[in-house]
Amino acid sequence: MRIFGKILGTFFGYLFGGPFGAVFGLFLGHQFDRARRLSRAGFRTSAFGSGPNPRERQAEFFKAAFSVMGHLAKVNGQVTKEEILLASDMMDRMGLHGEQRAAAQDAFRVGKEADFPLDEVLERVRISAGDRFDLLQFFLELQISGAFADGSLHSSEREMLHRIATRLGFSIQQLEQRLRMQEAAFRFQQSGFKQGGYQGDWQQASSASQLSDAYKVLGVDENAEAKEVKRAHRKLMNEHHPDKLMAKGLPPEMMNVAKEKSQEIQNAYDLIKKSKGFK
Repeated sequence: MRIFGKILGTFFGYLFGGPFGAVFGLFLGHQFDRARRLSRAGFRTSAFGSGPNPRERQAEFFKAAFSVMGHLAKVNGQVTKEEILLASDMMDRMGLHGEQRAAAQDAFRVGKEADFPLDEVLERVRISAGDRFDLLQFFLELQISGAFADGSLHSSEREMLHRIATRLGFSIQQLEQRLRMQEAAFRFQQSGFKQGGYQGDWQQASSASQLSDAYKVLGVDENAEAKEVKRAHRKLMNEHHPDKLMAKGLPPEMMNVAKEKSQEIQNAYDLIKKSKGFK
């Protein structure tokens, strides 16, 4: 219970110091709850709850991303060739070599172990991300990308993603929305989309199915007005902006993946804008 300290602090603060004492007790209780949470997650902490430094947070986020990916890959009983290639491709996109690549591979293998402590690792992710929505969303989207490595989502993978999303603080509705967006993004790429542009001319790229997927990538209905499309585009670009994610604690190794995601969003928007003729 994360508010235990706050309740006790407020109660005793008010008992001995009235309203001002209650405020001071609430502050002390908050620090106690924070330190307790950090300690339970395995982080070193002082009495006032000063948690891991930025470098430690980034390292934890990086390691957890690959270990949870490995755990998700093993949920069907065995890791497929496509899932191994996806993990390897992710390492390539991040430019991982030498010790960094070995660390990612080790984390992926740890995640495949039967006794992998998923809930504990996800709690550490939340702490490492400072419960920031954008970073947690990026983490969840990495796992969704891994689940779609073979082009489909199995029931066991969906169930595991539900568990991951819930532990990260997302609702089932939020997860399902991201699953639809990721599925559309996968088709969008397969139908001619290349990072940084399109194959062929606009006539080829503007097929009905690809245009439909472009709307889904932005999370809007195909009948959406230009104003709604623009609003969705701005929101997604703001949430996935690489520099903003870096400022919030995204590991520098993941910068390229963030750039690719923002480019994917931009290309989907450009396709809709070109097709519908709005500026």
